[in-house]
Amino acid sequence: MKLTSRPAAALVGLSLAAMALAGCSEEAGGGGGGDASASGACDPADVKLVGQVRNESNPYEASWLDGGDAFAEQVGLTQERLTYDADSTKQQEQVSQLLAGDTDCLVMNILPNGDSDTPPIVEGAQDAGAYLVTQWNKPADLNVTDYDHWVSHITYNGVESGKQIGDALAEAIGGSGGIIALQGILDTGAAKDRFAGLEESLAANPDVELLDDQTANFSRDEALAVTKTLLTKHGDDVKGIWAANDDMALGALAALEQAGRDDVAVVGIDAVPDALTAIQDGTMTATVSSDGPWQGGIGLAIGYCVATGELSVDDIGDEDRAWFAEQFLINSDNVADFSAPETDEADFECDNVFSRSQGAIS
Repeated sequence: MKLTSRPAAALVGLSLAAMALAGCSEEAGGGGGGDASASGACDPADVKLVGQVRNESNPYEASWLDGGDAFAEQVGLTQERLTYDADSTKQQEQVSQLLAGDTDCLVMNILPNGDSDTPPIVEGAQDAGAYLVTQWNKPADLNVTDYDHWVSHITYNGVESGKQIGDALAEAIGGSGGIIALQGILDTGAAKDRFAGLEESLAANPDVELLDDQTANFSRDEALAVTKTLLTKHGDDVKGIWAANDDMALGALAALEQAGRDDVAVVGIDAVPDALTAIQDGTMTATVSSDGPWQGGIGLAIGYCVATGELSVDDIGDEDRAWFAEQFLINSDNVADFSAPETDEADFECDNVFSRSQGAIS
């Protein structure tokens, strides 16, 4: 199982990583539970690992859960895989059911459906004494440092990635021409920030014109339908398509193929395998890697290390409570480096879980 989508700096064997994680946990003594405010004392064998994403039909989110499975195996556990079909009510029901059970050593790595879904998840975990890591979505005024069981929040600089692929698209169409944009779920920080990045790119490339933008909710099927409509509406004026994730970019590629258009540049975000193949084939221009397998593993690793007492929340700097993770622009020049990445198990050692931090979320 490949956990990362970047070239590894060093290879660490699975057994060594497991020993490191298990060994660091043995130093913690006593009993765990909801009374522990800043660190746990769980026996590693008692930790329950849960990963929750929208759905596994999205290859990026499926890779997230796969990364969680790999981490769980690394420490001799299994991950409970949960999906909620982009249904906020279903997500909250799943979380409530988890928190109604034994939460003493529960570790949850969660992708909230939207910003507004994060507060009840956080409050529930805090009250129940479960260890929570969230990724991507949270209200800007909800502060991780106000809680001790909400261990960490990880996201990516969406403005930067949106601008990166916007600039790559502008270059691909020769610096001028019309483009359309496929936005993600609008109640998410990722969608908002990525589109803000596109707007920055458009300001820097004044001869590129945004003809239209519509949401396709991060969905390949919706993107296929929306792109068909926009191609009919704007015709040959469309020279490029900016998509807020790869699944939508792949839907756009399918619409272009059905329309017999091979003259339109397409960019996305997530570096899913089909997108990397499309870049290699020359049918897609660029993507940005947010490394789903690493996300699935790192969220559980951080929670596990706190639950077992190797890390104390009190000792985690504020800059690592809510932080931007490293991301990579991928195009035809470097796609080969990401198509067959090496695994770096050291990313999940308790003293290394923040190694990809690019600084605090401002």
